[in-house]
Amino acid sequence: MRKTERFPVEGANSLWHVYKTVPFWKVVKNFVVIQLARYTPFLGMKNWLYRTFLRMKVGDQTSFALMVMLDVMFPEKISVGRNTVIGYNTTILAHEYLIKEYRLGKVEIGSEVMIGANSTILPGVSIGDGAIVSAGTLVHKDVPPGSFVGGNPMRVIYTKEEMAKRWAEDPIYGKEKA
Repeated sequence: MRKTERFPVEGANSLWHVYKTVPFWKVVKNFVVIQLARYTPFLGMKNWLYRTFLRMKVGDQTSFALMVMLDVMFPEKISVGRNTVIGYNTTILAHEYLIKEYRLGKVEIGSEVMIGANSTILPGVSIGDGAIVSAGTLVHKDVPPGSFVGGNPMRVIYTKEEMAKRWAEDPIYGKEKA
């Protein structure tokens, strides 16, 4: 189960109540910053923009590929660890507006995580250190550290232990030879 906080609304669907939940000018500022970052090829500049203007926690050497779309309303609820790669055109959401409610949840992405292109990460999930998310995955629940996940709906393809076996003899990902 995702860790989200639920807020009921009455009358029209919750998107009609959007500016009661988040200030208009905050959304405008976030939109401009996110659009600038989506197109810039300078990784350090993207991280600086996210830390400075969106109040995100972004670890050293983390890379956001071109066209990554962050939550425009609540980007401060997103944290990404050190040396992580977020693939091309990935969407990371910290909110969802539904018919009778809206939900908010933190998204915590660990260190040394690889997220494949065109993935969507829903609010209220954690992705553990060293995990790999296959391209095109809908991340709708927590991802265990070191595991390889993929699909829609997402499922664990290899556990951390299975990944260690697969990579044992790999010259790049295998253990250091003494």
